[in-house]
Amino acid sequence: MTSAGDALVSVEDLCVSLGGKPILQHLHTRIPRGQVTALIGLNGSGKTTFLRALLGEVPYTGRIDFHCGHNHRRRHPEKIGYVPQRLLFDTNLPITVVELLALGIMARPLFIGISRGTRQHIRQLLSRVHAEHLLDNPVAGLSGGELQRVLLALALEPLPELLLLDEPAAGIDFRHQGEFYALITELNQRHGITTVLVSHDLSVVSNSAQHVLCLRNGQILCEGAPREILSGERIAEIFGEDKAVYAHEPHHV
Repeated sequence: MTSAGDALVSVEDLCVSLGGKPILQHLHTRIPRGQVTALIGLNGSGKTTFLRALLGEVPYTGRIDFHCGHNHRRRHPEKIGYVPQRLLFDTNLPITVVELLALGIMARPLFIGISRGTRQHIRQLLSRVHAEHLLDNPVAGLSGGELQRVLLALALEPLPELLLLDEPAAGIDFRHQGEFYALITELNQRHGITTVLVSHDLSVVSNSAQHVLCLRNGQILCEGAPREILSGERIAEIFGEDKAVYAHEPHHV
């Protein structure tokens, strides 16, 4: 396990129950600073709830400690970026990409208008994710991949110390998933953002992550480097015997 000095987040005896049902049970782990941690496991294993606990969106017992800032002593990150699996937003609203992002970053109502400076700033945010060409596009007309890039641009403003991605390629066609995950890797390498990524695609885990955390029934089954976790025996233990054959062909998982 990563030492406390190398971790952005330390989790001790984390438990979460929702509606009287235990979801996470006695988790102990550390999230390495500046790396991509992949969170894997079957549906219902507690992955999204773990992200929500890091965001402070669900009540929990135990400890979640952040080690932020230059001296690693700041207890809370100034910003946690989050891209959900599904956008809780009516994409049919008559709103453009620049207006959507302005809602997220402006301190004044949208009906007052978007200043030239704000518009240019939003263009720069979109350029981080190679999506500046979408500036004036209607949100309703975006593809799944385009929408996720826009949400990622918003999650990166300002640059977070921790970025949480809950199956961010869900809804993106297969051809563009590789491009999206390459962007995640690029952002991590360029800015050193500590990232927690939920993914069922084991090729993404192998290619993008330096640390893997496996959940099963709300408990940590195993964790370590991808080469240690993504073996046939481990995959069978995590996903069942029928998944072992996909250890080297993870696009089929």
